[in-house]
Amino acid sequence: MRFHQQAGPAHDLTYDDVFLMPGRSAVESRFDVDLSTSDGSGATIPVVVANMTAVAGRRMAETVARRGGVVVLPQDVDPAAVADIVAWIKTRHPVWDTPLVLTEQAAVADAVNLLPKRGHGAVVIVDADGRPVGTVTEAACRGVDRFARVGDVAENGPLILSVDTDARTVFEALHGSTAAVALGVDADGRLAGVLTERGALRAGLYTPALDGGGRLRVAAAVGVNGDVAAKAAALLDAEVDVLVVDTAHGHQQKMVAALHAIRGPRAAHPGVPIVAGNVVTAEGVRDLVEAGADVVKVGVGPGAMCTTRMMTGVGRPQFSAVAECAAQAHRLGRHVWADGGVRHPRDVALALAAGASSVMIGSWFAGTYESPGDLLTDASGAVYKESFGMASKRAVGARTRSESGYDRARKALFEEGISSSRMRLDPAAPSVEDLLDAICSGVRSACTYAGAPDLATFHDRAVLGVQSPAGFAEGRPLPSGW
Repeated sequence: MRFHQQAGPAHDLTYDDVFLMPGRSAVESRFDVDLSTSDGSGATIPVVVANMTAVAGRRMAETVARRGGVVVLPQDVDPAAVADIVAWIKTRHPVWDTPLVLTEQAAVADAVNLLPKRGHGAVVIVDADGRPVGTVTEAACRGVDRFARVGDVAENGPLILSVDTDARTVFEALHGSTAAVALGVDADGRLAGVLTERGALRAGLYTPALDGGGRLRVAAAVGVNGDVAAKAAALLDAEVDVLVVDTAHGHQQKMVAALHAIRGPRAAHPGVPIVAGNVVTAEGVRDLVEAGADVVKVGVGPGAMCTTRMMTGVGRPQFSAVAECAAQAHRLGRHVWADGGVRHPRDVALALAAGASSVMIGSWFAGTYESPGDLLTDASGAVYKESFGMASKRAVGARTRSESGYDRARKALFEEGISSSRMRLDPAAPSVEDLLDAICSGVRSACTYAGAPDLATFHDRAVLGVQSPAGFAEGRPLPSGW
């Protein structure tokens, strides 16, 4: 990466402050760009879902892994529960989505409660042996007594295919069909998954993030307090694919001690990369790498739910932080994840141009079907989910629920995060997969503009300029006209 101007900028920069210059390119199509990362995470797209309680759960993890990304399960979840979640994710089909299932005797009310859990809006009805007999959609439930049996309103004659059917064949079978989903069955005819027309299309464009056994990948986080070695050992034994050691201020002695403590359990799982953070300086990267980190998370204060900079004045503009930390990590043969500050696909491209191997995203993904929160509706009828920062009073209260009332009250006095924010579901793009499409499309196009067939070349060839706020505003579309 280099700046278009001969001299570098005189001050630190955010993503809004910079732009990419186009260069001569021999890359003929965005589909020719390889988005795989080289940081050991096994991701085939450079997207990591942040370990936020309102964002990262089992549904998010399986969906993102099918598209090549990695989800980090939060550190507040009990290790035993994490083990159950990881085991569940590892049993999911790498192509076909996990269906919503009811038996014929279930009530229509049960289907109505399940339908908002998926963007495709279909519940599969199965017999006693698990073989599909029909589907139920929102339209089928409209105007029907809620205590009626779903078997009486199910749409019969579903499109049933073997789960071994290739994605293009599934797409062609659905294209022009009235079926909302294709139902994948195993050799015994039992339901094994569902696939929409768009899902089949995506399956042909993305490569799932799979472990050595062909199972979906997932990461998990651990904090720096308590018995870190025991917690890390439990997560590693649960077969997490990436271990993230996470605290807001990563350049501290507790983090170094935590990384040293993890060396023991990690010896039995040498193929699992250790991620640590957060830092914003080259010195922070050096110290964490020397303590044992394979990847360092970069970012203090840029998150949408974070109030650290306004409360403390501490932090650093994210683009400059990523650029400096990535340069140091590369000198040490390691990698960085850019954590926070992403609002648009362009920001992901700029973080990768600055040298990040992956970009961590949190709140942006909270307003999707796949995040763990319940779907809520505001007074205007808009659908949303709640999000909150992991250093907020709400998160701290959940994290310290086992402590005494006095200790909990004392810690509640200090918060650096928003406890409740409404993240609206975009009716045109309500799924995390829709957001991944936009991000990957933007990054692929950025690579073609730079003449880069892969992310490493993109970083090498990227030429950036510094712009004024008016320059950033000029690049924004005017969707509602003049």
